[in-house]
Amino acid sequence: MPTPLRLPASLRLLAVVACGSVAVAAIPETAERFSRGPLIVVSIDGLRPDYVREADRYGLRIPELRRLLREGASASGVSGVLPTVTYPSHATLVTGVAPARHGILANRPFDPLGTNRDGWYWYAEDLRVPALWDAASAAGLRTSSVDWPTTVGARIDWNVPQVWRADTPDDAKLVRAVSTPGLLAAAEREIGPWPYGSTGSLSRDRRMAAFSAWLLRVKKPRLHFAYFASLDEEQHRSGPGSPATLRTLEALDSLVGELRRAADPMGEPTIAVVSDHGFAQANQDLFLNEALLREGLLTRDAAGQVVEWRAQAWLAGGTVAILLKDPRDDATRARVAALLTRLKREAGSAIERVLTEQEAIAEGGFPGAAFVVGLRPEAAPSRLAASRNGLHPVGPQHGEHGYLPDNHDMDAAFLLAGPEVPKGADLGRIDMRDVAPTLAARLSLSLPAAEGRDRLQPSRHARF
Repeated sequence: MPTPLRLPASLRLLAVVACGSVAVAAIPETAERFSRGPLIVVSIDGLRPDYVREADRYGLRIPELRRLLREGASASGVSGVLPTVTYPSHATLVTGVAPARHGILANRPFDPLGTNRDGWYWYAEDLRVPALWDAASAAGLRTSSVDWPTTVGARIDWNVPQVWRADTPDDAKLVRAVSTPGLLAAAEREIGPWPYGSTGSLSRDRRMAAFSAWLLRVKKPRLHFAYFASLDEEQHRSGPGSPATLRTLEALDSLVGELRRAADPMGEPTIAVVSDHGFAQANQDLFLNEALLREGLLTRDAAGQVVEWRAQAWLAGGTVAILLKDPRDDATRARVAALLTRLKREAGSAIERVLTEQEAIAEGGFPGAAFVVGLRPEAAPSRLAASRNGLHPVGPQHGEHGYLPDNHDMDAAFLLAGPEVPKGADLGRIDMRDVAPTLAARLSLSLPAAEGRDRLQPSRHARF
């Protein structure tokens, strides 16, 4: 993304970021607003809203999240994007637009021949609209981030992006290379080494929190982004609501408190806890690429690598997009449609709904896909090649997300507390596109490209 214009925050301005014809508006800061503490945005991947709002039912000890619920505003649920997976959701959380518009369409770009070698949407230049950090930069506000998705190369003052390649110590070198020059070295001298790799373990999240707290104490940003992955990983492993899942959330709750305390000396902070999606139980896998292989629509070599294709599945958790090599190939489109109809009619079918290209675009996801297949909550697509198509048991404790966003189990969480945030306000079920403009308003910023709105204006809220 081209470098946005940086002007003093005291000036009334409209900063135009060259990203198509999209503008970022910076509302002038008053002295009173500028003296307030920072806005800290904490993403807990896979946090279901009922874990917080019904904590007693789960027997959860989460005092920090309960404090936000009591002292601020929260949503009963956040209706997600298509697909309800990590990277498209995080891009929507900071831009306020749907994936079809911001350009982060899944966790991984479509890679039919595997030439990207499992690369993800790591790079901020893939965002087609301005993000919160662009608006803050245009207003002269200092920003920082630790491990937030799609931030390699982002206009963030102190940036430690999320990126990995081999899950070896060399991954730490990669992170140093793409972070703000000298930042990781300075932090590591005080708090120890950066945890390399992609594994979303709780021990890794504790290290991430230490780096975030260091940034808050030492750099004193006005806007900070922090990301924790271990709850998502545990739910994939043991399922939503499992004892291990609840223990992980209790540990993450303490990390939220750690960040709040690190920011306290800067003035009363505004804390936002967000998530990208919920979770559902999944006990079966579905191999759609295997079905396309049997249909003669793709070909693999002896090593299982795709060497030719006419149609291929692009996997995103509980949603699968089917792309055609030639979008004008009506014969292949008809064959895929007939295959999906047949699979959906089978007894015990894992397919809940098939969206046409036009229906997917209307839902804001997967532009260019011939079809989008929404799976039933108990099913999940396999990332790997399989010896057969259809359903395959994977165990009753497996958790999954990515299902169509009208499934309330996919609802994400949103909690916000701080100055001028009404206490105990129930925002109801909101759209994920509302989060970015709501956060922007807390910094006297606006995002004209956003498709959502500030949910605290007008301030008419029910109370718990």
